[in-house]
Amino acid sequence: MERAVKTCLVVDDSRVIRKVARRALEDIGFEIAEAADGMEALAWCRAAMPDAVLLDWNMPVMNGLEFLQRLRQEPGGDAPVVVFCTVENKVDNIRLALDHGADEYIMKPFDGEIIAAKFAEAGLL
Repeated sequence: MERAVKTCLVVDDSRVIRKVARRALEDIGFEIAEAADGMEALAWCRAAMPDAVLLDWNMPVMNGLEFLQRLRQEPGGDAPVVVFCTVENKVDNIRLALDHGADEYIMKPFDGEIIAAKFAEAGLL
């Protein structure tokens, strides 16, 4: 039986990071949507809730933590696995992200192996 293709929303204000993440995630079988900030990401989620969100912390308009808090309040917003992907490496920030509903945490720079490992740990693979 074929399993449905999973979708991942890549949320980062850097086009380069989105491109790197897209390539890595497509290599492990995900369909990708992209958003440049939390507000755009929230609009995406309201239209079609993804299976996973790869989320940057520092973005204009609405940062990753604000987006995560808003996402978790949306209908079905508790479903996506959220993986923060950021240069924020302070233990307090990591704890804050996890306390607000993030499932995993990846440090930049990252590669396809790191993404695959974290997505596997989160039960997505």
